[in-house]
Order: sequence, then C-alpha cells, then structure tokens
Amino acid sequence: MLFWICWILSLTLVTYLSVYIVRNYRQYAFSALVAFYIIYLAAAQIMAARIIEFNLGIWAFAAPASVLIYPFIAQVIDMINEVYGVTMTHVAILMAFLTQVLWVLFVVMINSFPASSFFLYEEAWQALFSMSIRITIASWIAFLICSNVDAFVFDRLKKHFLVREKAFRHSMLLNPWVWLRSSASDAISLTLDSIIFVVIAFAGVIPVMPLIIGQIVMKNLIGFADNIWFVWYKYLLNKDPGSPEVPHP
Repeated sequence: MLFWICWILSLTLVTYLSVYIVRNYRQYAFSALVAFYIIYLAAAQIMAARIIEFNLGIWAFAAPASVLIYPFIAQVIDMINEVYGVTMTHVAILMAFLTQVLWVLFVVMINSFPASSFFLYEEAWQALFSMSIRITIASWIAFLICSNVDAFVFDRLKKHFLVREKAFRHSMLLNPWVWLRSSASDAISLTLDSIIFVVIAFAGVIPVMPLIIGQIVMKNLIGFADNIWFVWYKYLLNKDPGSPEVPHP
C-alpha cells in the first residue's frame, strides 16, 4: 500500500508541476523537465543495487528495485517529446547520460580514498557503490539505445497519426492515438532495456531468462499504468485554446 501511495503522489506531483511550468514559465520548462528526468534516472541507478521480490499471485520472481522507477524515465521522455519534439528529446537524453558518467566518476573518485577508521559502514558502502565495469557499461549501452528508440518511436507515431488525433472529437483523455504513442514507445523501449542490460551485464554469470522475463513484466505493467499520467499531462496542456504547446516539427 505504501508503494502505491508514493507512486501515485510522485507521478501526480511531477506531472502537475511539469504542466504548470510549461504553461506559465516556458523559459524554464525544458530545464525543469530534464531535471525531473535526471532525478528519476539517478534514483533508478541507486535502487538497482537492491533486489526485491515481486509476487503477482500466480508467479513470484526477483528483480532489481529499479524496475519500479525506470518506467517513470520513459514517461518523462514522452513528456519532453510531446512539447519540444524529437531533436530536443535527444538533447535531453545526452544531457542525462553525461550526468550518469559524472556520477560514476564521482563514485570512483571517492572510493579511491581509504575509509576513516571510525567509519563503521564501509562494507555496506562498498557493497552498494563499488560498481562493476561490466554492469556500468551494460547500463550505459541500454540507456542510450532504449531512450533514443523511445524518442524515435514516439515521434514517428505522433506524426503518422496526427491527423486522426486532431480529428478525434471526444475528450483528450480518451484519445486512442495519444495512448498509442505513449504506450507503444514505452513498451518497446522498456522491453529492449530489459533484454540488452541483462544480457550484457549477466550473461555467463547467472541464468538471464528469468531475470529478463521478470524485468519485462514489471517494467511494462508499471509503464502502462504510467501512461494515465502522460495522457493527463497532454489533456492539461491542451484543455483550452491558449495552450502553449510547441507545434511538432
């Protein structure tokens, strides 16, 4: 129950703040969306160190805790893409990637110093932040490929179905073409991420299929539920003629 409360509150807060900033403080909006994007990404990197158990009733499996956060990243990519287009989304992805490179460099820098004799948590620190080069490379490759695939698929679907989307005469909350581009782009990128990361990071070390399947299932379940907030984001941006949405290139 605590998870669902935190999940709903965090998505609602980020979505509402994003819309508010885009509509009222356009000069800061791109920076704000990228900041949310980087926060989600950093949280996912940290949470990946904890393996948790999921029980779906008929099936129980273990997966990194980051599978609960990673779909949020896909949602923010869609939010940036919706307003600023695919080119600026690729810029946001590059900026986020550079922050992850800096994160690793900072951790390596700190770990190069010996711990103080009265620091009692060195073993726990090293367990969490002694990064495997293989896992780090796997994370970077998966992130760059899958984030850019998400941006590309979202953009292509938006352009392909734009006429049908604008012809839809009912509420934006029910517009199937808005749901389609967010759901399809996220499903493809989240599935690819689960496969690419696990294969590069763990092939030959542990059985990869159970881990891949577990990540695909949880990421896509959470990712599909996240789409509710993306559609709400789109609805709030366009609920009156004065919407500041930037026309898609």
